[in-house]
Amino acid sequence: MFSGIIEEAAEVVALRHEQENLHISIKCSFTHELKIDQSVAHNGVCLTVVEIQDDVYTVTAIKETLDRSNLGLLSIGSKVNLERSMVMNGRLDGHIVQGHVDQTAVCTAVEETEGSWRFWFEYDLDPAMAKQGYLTVEKGSVSVNGVSLTVCDSSKNSFYVAIIPYTYEHTNFHQIQKGSVVNLEFDIIGKYISKMMQF
Repeated sequence: MFSGIIEEAAEVVALRHEQENLHISIKCSFTHELKIDQSVAHNGVCLTVVEIQDDVYTVTAIKETLDRSNLGLLSIGSKVNLERSMVMNGRLDGHIVQGHVDQTAVCTAVEETEGSWRFWFEYDLDPAMAKQGYLTVEKGSVSVNGVSLTVCDSSKNSFYVAIIPYTYEHTNFHQIQKGSVVNLEFDIIGKYISKMMQF
């Protein structure tokens, strides 16, 4: 379980394909604190540490993960938002994030507004999935590339988020532009409520 509070936007230093799997190696400042089999969220995707070498660690993404996320679009030098799993006796500064990306979205516009930024996103809406809570609501929570954010101007299949300078500089939001593909995880509480209402 995660909170959507990013610890670091770290650099991809190697990518290796093996059949349908993708091994992703990342240079990170807290690699020395990691251990094999530990869970870390990468752009919101929970992956398991499988190898550690000096200040670089490696995780593996399978086809299902690559199909549902933007990890297959990574290249050497890409910045990936990282968050280690939440400590249960700590504060929940963001919202409950599972690290299970639901789908991707495309950035349709970026606007700088006197000290902050607005990012607009559009996603494919499946009506059946929407009935199960796979959508956004005004002032609700959403995870974008693993970042816990508040939804603004929620419409049928689009929304925008407001980004403060700290988040812009310390996550990979500074690399997102019109046309960029991001990962979305919709609010798990909304999914449970939607499911219960069906019964």
